[in-house]
Amino acid sequence: MKPFALWKYAVLAIAVVVGILYALPNLFGDDPAVQISHSDGDPISARTQERVVEWLEDAGINVQAARATDGQQIVRLPSNEAQLQAAEILRPRLDRDHVVALSREPRTPQWLLDIGARPMNLGLDLRGGVHFLLEVDIPTALERASERYLTDLPAFLRTENIRYTGRTLDDGSVSLEFADVERRDSARDVLADEFPELRFEASDNPPSLTAALSEEEQARIADFAVRQNLTTLRNRVNQLGVAEPLVQRQGEDRIVVQLPGVQDTTRVKDLLGATATLEYRAVDEDGDAQRAARTGSVPFGSELFYSRDGRPVLLKREVIASGDQLVDAQATIDQESGTPAVSVTLDGTGAKRMFEFTQNNVGRPMAVLYRETEVTTTYNAKGEPIREMNEIEEVISVATIRGVFGKRFQTTGLTSNEARDLALLLRAGALAAPIVIVEERTVGPSLGADNIQQGQMAALAGLIAVLIFMAIYYKVFGLISNVALLLNLTLIIAAMSMIQATLTMPGIAGIVLTLGMAVDANVLIYERIREEIKQGIAPLPAIDAGYDRALLTIADSQITTLIAAVVLFALGSGPVKGFAVTLSIGIATSMFTAIIGTRAIVHMIYGRRARMAHLPI
Repeated sequence: MKPFALWKYAVLAIAVVVGILYALPNLFGDDPAVQISHSDGDPISARTQERVVEWLEDAGINVQAARATDGQQIVRLPSNEAQLQAAEILRPRLDRDHVVALSREPRTPQWLLDIGARPMNLGLDLRGGVHFLLEVDIPTALERASERYLTDLPAFLRTENIRYTGRTLDDGSVSLEFADVERRDSARDVLADEFPELRFEASDNPPSLTAALSEEEQARIADFAVRQNLTTLRNRVNQLGVAEPLVQRQGEDRIVVQLPGVQDTTRVKDLLGATATLEYRAVDEDGDAQRAARTGSVPFGSELFYSRDGRPVLLKREVIASGDQLVDAQATIDQESGTPAVSVTLDGTGAKRMFEFTQNNVGRPMAVLYRETEVTTTYNAKGEPIREMNEIEEVISVATIRGVFGKRFQTTGLTSNEARDLALLLRAGALAAPIVIVEERTVGPSLGADNIQQGQMAALAGLIAVLIFMAIYYKVFGLISNVALLLNLTLIIAAMSMIQATLTMPGIAGIVLTLGMAVDANVLIYERIREEIKQGIAPLPAIDAGYDRALLTIADSQITTLIAAVVLFALGSGPVKGFAVTLSIGIATSMFTAIIGTRAIVHMIYGRRARMAHLPI
């Protein structure tokens, strides 16, 4: 036989050692735990850590271990019941700046953790929890953006001293009419420079301009709305206190949210889909709100809203400050009236605008507009869902500006529940566009445990069937391929643990499929060796010929499967990606074990035999 390079033995030995070390953490299991963290990222104080343990022990809960890591406190508990009880005890006792999350803490020995060996993550279908597929309402995002841009046009033309009359069209664009063509052309020149994201169309009879968002700007706004909602949803999920949540974009306008360990979907749905926010606007004192409500004729540059007691209020379109400019919001009690309130802190831009407005409008009224989008679902005769989005817009307070303020102030006019929920939403950020839940799944923890057990049984059954077949059909060489197959399974688990991939039920299916595919390469090699022996070639040269001549066929079959796996990963989502990941890893490891692993073992067994009359294959 050809000599087998020493460096290949070294590579194989290193792969075996590393594979075993990094696959080991998956054998130890995990314990239920609660994770206490600070909502603003600050580390948990030593005093708080001590009190957490004291509260749990006083309640009769056996704390197995408590440690601080990365600014968080992890408390191990003996059972799932103790975990739920501990969370119920800690949440009301800790202030709202602390987040209590349910988690699973691996029982991996410290020496394995020190080298970075950790168990692979389990998907929602194996751990239990809730899955939401959300769709971003892009048309509403474009409509809001149009309102925001087109509101700025009149203000800009006034600063340029260009007179006009204007009206908003049904498609959301605005029509500006001028006294003559020269004035229209002058307006178009200055507007085109100031608002390059808008498209302007001129008309001569009468001289007018129609302004609307360009297609490029619409595409940018749509993409920004999804990305902004993605960030906001992540912030809101963090407020829920869920360990290891998944919030990621899927396609052009959809977002996937997976929350392991969560079973009550009511609060989650309310929080994820809520679009409540505040807008601070000037009151239109020149317009007649009663007349506008009666006739439907609203002055240009203003909008008609209603207060909670049904009174019509005319507000200027220009927003002084809004929810996306808030950096903090706290539910509190107004010291003067004793009613619930939200203490608001604005960012630099919002604080500057608020300061300038209040400085110039002391003694004049300013309104707080509460906006929320509700999604209702009805079903037609065919049972198909029909979703309707209802915009709730209420003026919760109209107050006279008594003095100049900017960065910090209070908003009143809310109930205690509204103040608490609104403060949470404002801290997490406002959604750039409403979202609709188009898919919802709940997986119980017992079902997740059943899935794990069934997946293990499927993998074990497939593995045993392959091992028995190879041992009977190929004898000694079959036993060699079985050793390589076990090594291949170890390397797959180790690789997924090292990259912290998430194992799902489709991922287990990928592993089972890989176990069958892994012996394909050995079958090709062994059949090639048989053909060489049938042609009269001696056993040892036949082994070399079998490995050398089967290599291209093996590479071709495995690479085509790998291409399919890459396409699945690129175009698929969720479970499909999990299947593609395990399949790709399995292809790479099976080629390594089948070509290098089995050849090394064969060389160790037969390499030093000068003559052989019979080969047990």
